[in-house]
Amino acid sequence: MIQHVTDPVLEVHDLTVSYQRKPVLWDVDLTLPKQALVGVIGPNGAGKSTLIKAVMGLLPLNSGYVELFGKPLNEVRRKVSYVPQRESVDWDFPASALDVAMMGTYGQLGLFKRPGSREKKLAMEALEKVGMQDFANRQISQLSGGQQQRVFLSRALAQDADLYLMDEPFAGVDIATETAIIELLRQMRDAGKTVVVVHHDLQSAQDYFDWIILLNMRLVASGPTAQTLTPALLEKTYGGRLTELSRVSELLHKQNFPIRETKPTRKK
Repeated sequence: MIQHVTDPVLEVHDLTVSYQRKPVLWDVDLTLPKQALVGVIGPNGAGKSTLIKAVMGLLPLNSGYVELFGKPLNEVRRKVSYVPQRESVDWDFPASALDVAMMGTYGQLGLFKRPGSREKKLAMEALEKVGMQDFANRQISQLSGGQQQRVFLSRALAQDADLYLMDEPFAGVDIATETAIIELLRQMRDAGKTVVVVHHDLQSAQDYFDWIILLNMRLVASGPTAQTLTPALLEKTYGGRLTELSRVSELLHKQNFPIRETKPTRKK
């Protein structure tokens, strides 16, 4: 089930990407709506992170094209923010939480212009939104994994983009941080932003996302959560490689997920 939308925030057409001549994404063709929380779901090695990197122009394409807001990335780069996996960042780099948040404002500066009081104010506001304002002067190497993830998100917030691409922002964080992050993402969605999140937890996906992309090298499904997160499409996506797939599928079929410690509300 692949649902396309008119006037999409993101359009991917016939996208194929390879690593060392080995295709990892095949003929992906999808569109995403504006003002939505989108989950990218699939097994390990399905190409989820590759899709995000390809959209951001970080990987060469074998074929196809990507448009954001109806234009190539280089024409709308300031409207797009990317949050890579936390493990891909050198957290020993000598920078404070405020320094990291302020990096999100650099795209708004003119050539050779240094950040000033305005940029610092924006960065502090972003840190406050993620509950890290009291750690503004703390070195990032001294922060916990969850705190580092919040600071990373503040950098994206300071950019004030319209489309956010996030690669596993919930990985390695505790339930309190995960709850805080999804609450923030929901606020961003309600403010008119589109947030695309690579995610691995099927149980929470039903609660977190308005739209689901199911991916396993090829696009299996893309559409509203209720229409895509089904036993049949999950079976097609995972092919039995997920040990708990049968249990999750049964729960989905019964619409009877176990209650999590915190259960964010869906957009109405």
